[in-house]
Amino acid sequence: MTREAFLRLKEALAGSIVGQERLLEQVLIAILADGHLLLEGAPGLAKTTVVKTLAVHTDLDFRRIQFTPDMIPADITGSDMYIAAEQSFRYMQGPIFHHLILADEINRAPPKVQSALLEAMQERQVTVGGNTRSLPEIFMVIATQNPFEQSGTFPLPEAQMDRFLMRVRVDYPSPEDEQKILQHELHSGQKHISTDKVVDSEVIQAARHEIRQVYMDDVVEKYLVRLIDATRHPDQLSSEAGGRLSRWLARGGSPRATLALALTARARAWLNGRDFVDPGDIALLAGDVLSHRLHLSMAAIADQVNMEEVIETLLEVIPVP
Repeated sequence: MTREAFLRLKEALAGSIVGQERLLEQVLIAILADGHLLLEGAPGLAKTTVVKTLAVHTDLDFRRIQFTPDMIPADITGSDMYIAAEQSFRYMQGPIFHHLILADEINRAPPKVQSALLEAMQERQVTVGGNTRSLPEIFMVIATQNPFEQSGTFPLPEAQMDRFLMRVRVDYPSPEDEQKILQHELHSGQKHISTDKVVDSEVIQAARHEIRQVYMDDVVEKYLVRLIDATRHPDQLSSEAGGRLSRWLARGGSPRATLALALTARARAWLNGRDFVDPGDIALLAGDVLSHRLHLSMAAIADQVNMEEVIETLLEVIPVP
């Protein structure tokens, strides 16, 4: 019953978002795996629209935070305000105290704001005035950033990047999909747009419990571990492709990458109606889970190698069992 609810949610999202099927699946996987999501792409590719539409079809409290260079931590965490009538301070919650947070243009926030957000993402709590307060049990940050616009931006700290379960690159739609988008926009005013709540918080919690029961065979586990280990010790790979990896990678994935790939693979299997993980689940998700956790060497930068090429080479070196 929980899977059917998520399939209805996916259908509802697809009814409003045209040409981004892969993005919709990754958003649902992130929800199921209880992780945060970073969306990268040029403006106008429906990144913000996806999150807003997700909020419409769930019962999760939603808040959009537009990040700017002049923000301070209190703008997201809240602060202690002096109430003259009471002659005392009272804590006023910030927008971070919601279930679903859209962190728009997250890389425009200065380092102190990033630090406050890092605590919220990792510890599910915020600390203000020496007092620590817990965030809701369901808490998810979906952040967006434009990788091409660098003016007035601050690179995200590596520790914060690692807290994102996945980084999804949102590409331009195909000409066929773009025509569908055009037709959808031209006719959207002539038909009723559904705002039904198809998934509630209880269903989300039940689904998260179910995906942890999805079976992963020992052979699949070894394949996953070999993938991650190859990013740490590419010099031990004897093939020509392994030699390229050894030249390109400066640092590999941590155990957090292993756990993230295992959990997202379980979520994808569950979403596709299976009670077991297929090696293909891991291969398909490897790029989104690992791309922001691996670090290119100076040689790779000199060779103009991007992370997509590194992931492709990694999957070539470690064959699917």
